[in-house]
Amino acid sequence: MKLFIGDINSYEVKLREEEQHHILNVLRMTAGEEIYITDGKGNLVRGNINISGKKIDVDIQERFDEEAKSEYKLHIAIAPTKNIDRFEFFVEKSVELGITEITPIICKNSERKILKVDKIQKQIENACKQSLKLHFPIINPFTPLKEFYQKINQNIYVAHCYKEYEKVFLNQVLDQVLDPIILIGPEGDFSKKEIEELYEHKVKGIDLGRSRLRTETAGIFVSAAFYYKHFF
Repeated sequence: MKLFIGDINSYEVKLREEEQHHILNVLRMTAGEEIYITDGKGNLVRGNINISGKKIDVDIQERFDEEAKSEYKLHIAIAPTKNIDRFEFFVEKSVELGITEITPIICKNSERKILKVDKIQKQIENACKQSLKLHFPIINPFTPLKEFYQKINQNIYVAHCYKEYEKVFLNQVLDQVLDPIILIGPEGDFSKKEIEELYEHKVKGIDLGRSRLRTETAGIFVSAAFYYKHFF
């Protein structure tokens, strides 16, 4: 199944220009070949391509029923790593595993405070195409930690390494909560003041096991546990 991205309405499908370029110049597909197109909103169409110069039109052969969104949702708010490749690796793998929303957060110990969200959006779309996801996860703007959690009143948990604070296990959260929001800090962890303020805001600590995980590893681990629990 060759999945591409385009605009889908009641009477036509229009492939994105970069998708047309990829079909013509990278994949070197020929007229009549079959492709599938999604709009990232749950819609899927099967069709055959027509080629006219550098333009591609699609003859629609089949429209599939809109894929319903799962009742299970996972939102990870994470401090991007200094090495952007590691953060992008987290994005790619968490999308493949079914994450529904990502918010990059700025913390006291953050080493990265600039992020090209449009580039991350493109990576999300590529990961969705690879893993055949019809609903694209949301990527939110870079947000200061306090601004983020003050907007949320429930189902928010923070992963941290301070042993003196009470925590619940990840599997308990996944058993009991349909739509958890997990906070994952920077490479130097959250500051103690940040943890104190989070707990004062009724954010619960979450235990990810005995190993001390890198930021991106923690994010992928949570995503994998979520996928295994609800979609395996």
